[in-house]
Amino acid sequence: MLDNIEYLETLYKRYRANSESVAPEWRDYFGAEMGGNGDGKGHAALAPGRLEREPRHLDEKVHQLIRNYRVRGHKIAAIDPLGAARPCPPELKLEFYNFTSTELETPVNLPTLNFGGPLTIREIFEHLQNTYSRSIGVQFMHVDDWEARQWLQQRMESTQNRLAISREQQARILTRLTDAVVFEEFLRKKFPGAKTFSLEGCETLLPLLDLAIERAAAHGARDMVIGMAHRGRLNVLAHIAGKSAFEIFREFADAEPELWEGRGDVKYHLGHAGNWTTSTGRDVHVSLCFNPSHLEFINPIVLGRARARQDRLGDAERREVLSLLIHGDAAFAGEGVVQETLNLSRLKGYSVGGTLHVILNNQIGFTTTPQEGRSTVYATDAARMLQSPIFHVNGEDPEAVAQVVLLAMDYRHEFQCDVFIDMFGYRRWGHNETDEPSFTQPVLYRRIDKRKSVREGYYERLKEMGGIDGTEAERIARDCRDRLEQELAAAKNGNAQPAVAGNGAAAAPGVWRDYTGGPEPADDVETGIAPERVAALLRQLAETPSDFHVHPKLERALQTRREMAEGRHPLDWAAAEMLALASLADEGVRIRLAGQDTARGTFSHRHAIFYDYESGLPFSPLQHLSPKQGPVEIVNSPLCETGALGFEYGYSLDCPGGLILWEAQFGDFINVAQVILDQFICSAEDKWRRLSGLVLLLPHGFEGMGPEHSSARLERFMALAAGDNIQVAQPTTPAQYFHLLRRQAVRKWRKPLVVFTPKSLLRHPRVVSPLEQFIRGTFERILPERAPNPGVRRVLLCSGKIHYELLAYQEEHKRQDVALLRLEQLYPIRDAALETMLNPYADQTPVLWVQEEPHNMGAWRYLHEKFGKHLFGRWPFALVSRPESASPATGSAGAHKLEQQKVIRRAFGDGENPSPGPLRHTAASARLQEE
Repeated sequence: MLDNIEYLETLYKRYRANSESVAPEWRDYFGAEMGGNGDGKGHAALAPGRLEREPRHLDEKVHQLIRNYRVRGHKIAAIDPLGAARPCPPELKLEFYNFTSTELETPVNLPTLNFGGPLTIREIFEHLQNTYSRSIGVQFMHVDDWEARQWLQQRMESTQNRLAISREQQARILTRLTDAVVFEEFLRKKFPGAKTFSLEGCETLLPLLDLAIERAAAHGARDMVIGMAHRGRLNVLAHIAGKSAFEIFREFADAEPELWEGRGDVKYHLGHAGNWTTSTGRDVHVSLCFNPSHLEFINPIVLGRARARQDRLGDAERREVLSLLIHGDAAFAGEGVVQETLNLSRLKGYSVGGTLHVILNNQIGFTTTPQEGRSTVYATDAARMLQSPIFHVNGEDPEAVAQVVLLAMDYRHEFQCDVFIDMFGYRRWGHNETDEPSFTQPVLYRRIDKRKSVREGYYERLKEMGGIDGTEAERIARDCRDRLEQELAAAKNGNAQPAVAGNGAAAAPGVWRDYTGGPEPADDVETGIAPERVAALLRQLAETPSDFHVHPKLERALQTRREMAEGRHPLDWAAAEMLALASLADEGVRIRLAGQDTARGTFSHRHAIFYDYESGLPFSPLQHLSPKQGPVEIVNSPLCETGALGFEYGYSLDCPGGLILWEAQFGDFINVAQVILDQFICSAEDKWRRLSGLVLLLPHGFEGMGPEHSSARLERFMALAAGDNIQVAQPTTPAQYFHLLRRQAVRKWRKPLVVFTPKSLLRHPRVVSPLEQFIRGTFERILPERAPNPGVRRVLLCSGKIHYELLAYQEEHKRQDVALLRLEQLYPIRDAALETMLNPYADQTPVLWVQEEPHNMGAWRYLHEKFGKHLFGRWPFALVSRPESASPATGSAGAHKLEQQKVIRRAFGDGENPSPGPLRHTAASARLQEE
């Protein structure tokens, strides 16, 4: 109240005019507590400023005190184990309110307070300090939901934010702390100089996670998906995710390097899955996700995995799978993917029922202090964008951490929203164990060097309370050390049968049992569908409910689709796509198509969802095919790429049998998600042995739309392609696109598929396919000339839209001496298939790769490196393209047309310089522009 007196005055005026116009809590306050009768009558107006220093009523001053502690008590909470001074705002001091000595001893009974029974003002003050300013500081008054605030106030104030903890629970916490401390000491002793990214200084993370899993199970959770960076990961792997110390020690020893040439990852990036049995006998499957050094980029992937598991379990209420994210303080404040992930949390297409966020607050980022690394008071201030409470807690008070995690888990379960725990600790060593932190923080690290471990501090406290004696504490530590010694001995002996570590047991392959990775299979699968199914599905895709008002401009499109079903009209791109999705859904395959403006399509071609012209209500024919069909989700994503693509990639990891697609508004938007591509999609199989069948739809083509909306950067994917890790395709007919999508779902080989989709070809009169091309066959990697001419003097090999421009030129100029071949799948390329397609042409017939992209972009450099100057030693191989350029395309539509015409003419050997090679910029095009 003190920070906004004008707001209170306005609220009070509303109350006097109509008591029902304010919330119940304010009616109680203005009524019962200020002497009114609850109807807004009988009160004098609040004089300006009367709440500031000299309120008329005692209760009013007490209300000020209570509210100020609820709002600002966190500012003086003892949350920093290093004891940094925190200035106390004046309104959190008792003298601020000018209570008389008599008033301080006056019992007050306020219905808005949850301390129970009449208390003196002095006792209320002490209770408020204990609740909001001890080892726990809470930010929750920004939450608009009145019930949520009341729930939190009741839970915290009734216990003074302290957990009533049994001796058994204390022993369990001590055991977890011992596990954490002894494990880190053991690694440092046995593997000196090795990087471990120790948990020391934040060891209370282990009991926190232990309690979170136990509480999640009590709430009915069967699954937990965890994401974290490298700090403390080895400890979490060993004691939470169920990875045996044997396996970890073998990785430290690196005894079999020949098995990992060119693949694998460092031990502190690896993931693991195991089964956790709770103290009550319930089983929870725990998955710790792999993660590269790009810290927070695992966040949306975890959410996607959790959502996929919920969907697979039929968990529509989002209760059975918990997502838990462990963040670093510097990364949480600094990396934009955090905000993108938080923004997904309340969206229908992305919600997982609330995520538990734990900020492992080292109070430093490598060598950068909080003052240098963020503009906010707390690392968690970005989380205030959500209507969620934020609990700041001292990591050296394990029982306070226990109170917070149980409170947070209960809140998340009750209100199904994200909740945040900001656990303050420190980093005992440098960024890694070989780093010297005192170079940049000498004073800080002198203080840290003097601190005992949290385990030792907690044990001493328990000993003083008579809870745990030295014998029991030493037994716990000895058991832990003995177990680690046994695992190390087995690892050194090369024993291939590791003991089970901690609580977990290694998980079976599960849903991935029937799917494979590795090299692309040599055989092709049949992807055509029966003619009666084609017709029936196309009719269904044109149907809407009888009372549905179709947009007038879409009536003709639906009629055309009906004609397609009858074979009176060939299928265009949109129809082929819808037919592919419908046929798979009809076979029970889960479909999830998400992306930017995906429901309608960037180019207004798809219309996977129709909107009633009168009511605006949506209807998707794909969701109404048959009672036994697979689920279909069409999701318009928020305007982001990293978070949205990361989510779909995560979803694909736990939905191998589905067709999961992400679409960019324009192909170049994929630039923003490069980390997801490089660190996850393209390399996960090599690094972590994780497969994905995710499909990327990237609109691509040079059409005079400028540098930003022309290229999906094909060259980047070709540079990332190796070992059959991804598939790269640019289909040029609707039937080819249909078979490509179906192939991705039908065959059991799972690799990411990158599809360079058209823009202008969506409505090109020649880009249609007759009905019979959907009935039989499969995706063709190379499309040959329609009728090879024995007199061919050159072969033009290309991919994508430029084929139709070459075809138009060929027909206009009657150039039957030039053959046109389309490379529909750019990676993996089957050499034998390409050579077979070239066999009709005489050896030494020039083969020119024709591309719209500049010389230094597109597929050329990959193809040139693969095949050299001669294809299979038989056909000279050269390039026709735009000249090299730093930018993909010109911003002038006129210049684009000139460039395109030159490329086409040169491909046919016409024009001023008919020899192959890239065009050259004119002097005018190279002229610098002054600004």
